[in-house]
Amino acid sequence: MYLALLRTLRPHQWVKNLFVAAPLVFSKNLFAGSQLGRAALAVLCFCLLSGSVYILNDIVDVEKDRSHPRKCRRPIAAGQLAVGPARAAAVILAVLGLGIGVCLSLPFAATAAGYLALNLLYSFWLKRIPFIDVVTIAVGFLLRVLAGTFAIHVDPSSWLLVCTALLACFLGFGKRSHELLSAGIGAGRQRAVLAGYRLGHLNVALWVLALLTTVAYVLYARAPHTVEFFGSHRMIFTTPFIAIGIWRFMHLVRHRPQAESPTEEMLRDKVFLANILAWMVAVLAVIYRAPR
Repeated sequence: MYLALLRTLRPHQWVKNLFVAAPLVFSKNLFAGSQLGRAALAVLCFCLLSGSVYILNDIVDVEKDRSHPRKCRRPIAAGQLAVGPARAAAVILAVLGLGIGVCLSLPFAATAAGYLALNLLYSFWLKRIPFIDVVTIAVGFLLRVLAGTFAIHVDPSSWLLVCTALLACFLGFGKRSHELLSAGIGAGRQRAVLAGYRLGHLNVALWVLALLTTVAYVLYARAPHTVEFFGSHRMIFTTPFIAIGIWRFMHLVRHRPQAESPTEEMLRDKVFLANILAWMVAVLAVIYRAPR
């Protein structure tokens, strides 16, 4: 049962919670011991909360998952984890996560609670509304970043929020496009909201968001505040990694229909992983080695 529960928590998806640590990196506090510890607790809090949400989603979607060619193997849908223990685990994880939030700060706890409430609304209502479902996911990423600023007591960067929102919408619509491509005419039976999407509309949204995300990153890299804060103009040289990452994601959306989702496929794709690693190294070099 414990292994089935761990699989239901989807720990491979917790990489999304690294957005909570983004303010730590971009505020030049990565090597500040006390701040690093607070950021680590903040990430742990969101891992617990997102694990709780994943359990809840699998409970709510259990019947639809059983008709899905891949999701039917999820522990609750496959009968490997009973609904009762799963529900109890979801409550315990939520309480533990919110408890950590209160220990960090009240603004952080309020943001974490807002994230949990938003996901409850998503699970029971918003995920059935086309386009609103993806916007809801994007707001969840924004709440992660905001929570990260509250955890270490720094002001949120408007550029960081804009880039996060655009990127999250891009990833969300990419996932919906992938689901339509892989499910075909039976898409609506596997996920009800897909009946309200059209592949052509999603393709337009993806290209527009890809362009806007890249432009926003360029504007951020060239912004006077960015140059002054990091003491360097070199952040602009990290832009190609963003463009390559966006291109690679769109490639995965279109050419890996057998994958459960393109966001999961990113974590297995050597080209994408090499590119994101190179971007991280380049960004850290600019932020922490730039002349002061």
